[in-house]
Amino acid sequence: MDFELTDEQRMIVDTVRRFVTTELAPHEDEVERLDEVPPELAEEIRRKAIAAGLYAANMPEELGGGGLDATSMTLVERELGRAGYALQMLVARPSNILQACEGQQRERYLLPAVRGERHDCLAMTEPGAGSDVRSMTTRAVRDGDDYVISGTKHFISHADVADFVILFAATGTERTPRGPRNLISAFLVDLDTPGLEVRRGSPCVSHRGYHQCELVFTDCRIPVGQRLGAEGAGFELMGEWLGASRLSVAATSVGRARRVLEMTAEWAAEREQFGRTIGRFQGVSFPLADMATELEAAELLTLRAAAKLDRGLMTDRDAAMAKLYASEALGRITDQAVQVFGGMGLMAELPVERFWRDARVERIWDGTSEIQRHIISRSLLRPLGS
Repeated sequence: MDFELTDEQRMIVDTVRRFVTTELAPHEDEVERLDEVPPELAEEIRRKAIAAGLYAANMPEELGGGGLDATSMTLVERELGRAGYALQMLVARPSNILQACEGQQRERYLLPAVRGERHDCLAMTEPGAGSDVRSMTTRAVRDGDDYVISGTKHFISHADVADFVILFAATGTERTPRGPRNLISAFLVDLDTPGLEVRRGSPCVSHRGYHQCELVFTDCRIPVGQRLGAEGAGFELMGEWLGASRLSVAATSVGRARRVLEMTAEWAAEREQFGRTIGRFQGVSFPLADMATELEAAELLTLRAAAKLDRGLMTDRDAAMAKLYASEALGRITDQAVQVFGGMGLMAELPVERFWRDARVERIWDGTSEIQRHIISRSLLRPLGS
C-alpha cells in the first residue's frame, strides 16, 4: 500500500500546519489561562479559516465545503491536532451526519453550518448511558405534528457555543431475542428552544476552553420536520457518523503526538547533565526511539483506515484499531515526554504538562478503549460462532 502523498495533499498539509503555527498556537497560553476562547478571537479565527479555504473541509464541494477525500481529511485532522481542541475546533468540520438533512433542514441547518453561520454539537451521552447507547432514557414522544422531548444529556462538547444540537433520543422499543431495546431517532434542536436548558459542566483537566455541558430537556416541543432521518433509524445514522469520528480522534492523536515528540527530542538535544546532552544517555535516547516507533505505527494504522474509507472498504474494526492504538500511543508518548523533561515537564511554564493532561480524554470520548477492544474482538470471534 502506497502512502506517498500527492502534490495536492502536501500542499494541504503545509497550509494547515502554517495556519496552526501562525493563527492557533500563539493563543494557546491565553486559552489555557482563561479556560475560554474570547468571542472576538473565536470569530477572527473562524473568519481566517474560511478565507484560507479550511472551513468545512469535510463537506462535499456541491454543498460549499472543501470536498476532501477521507485520506486528505485525515491529514487535515492530523495537523489541526497539533493545537488544543478549543482552538482547532474553530476551524470547523460540521458533523457529517448533517448530510442526512432533507428539505428545509438543509437551508436551516446544513448549509449555514457549512458556511460558518451556525454551529452544531452532538448529544448522545447521558449520566446513565455512556457507551451503552441503547440504554438512553431521554425520550421523544410523538404528539400530533410535534415531538415532546424529556431527559438529560451530559458531556456534550462545546454546547455552550453551539446554535443547535444533533440529538439522539429513544422514540419507542422493539422486541429482540435478548429482550426489549430502545429504538433511537435523531433530531435537530435549536438551543434556544423553550424547554431546553444548557448548563456548563464541571471543569475538566483536559482541553481547557473546550467545555463539556449538560442539556436538560423538560417537555421540549419540536416539529416533526426537525427529525433527522426516519423514526427509529438514529442508531444507523449514529453508526455511520462514529466511524469517521473515531478516525478523527486517531488523526488528532497522531498530530499531537508528533508535536510532543518534536519538543522532547529538542529538549534531549539541548538539556545538559553530567557534562553532556541528556539525549546521549540511553535512558533518554531509547525511550525517544520507542516514542518515534509508536508514532509511526499509529499513523500507519490511521492512514490505512482512511485509505480503506476512500475505497468504501473501512470496517468498524479498522476505525476501532486506529482510534485505540493512536489514542493510547498518545498517552504513552506524553507520559514519557514528562519523564524526559523531568520536573519541568510538570510545570505550567512549558506546554508538556498540558499535552499530558489533554491526552487522557482521547481514550474515553468517541468510544472508550474498552469499547474499541470489544469491537475488534467481536470481529474476530463472531465469524467463528462465538
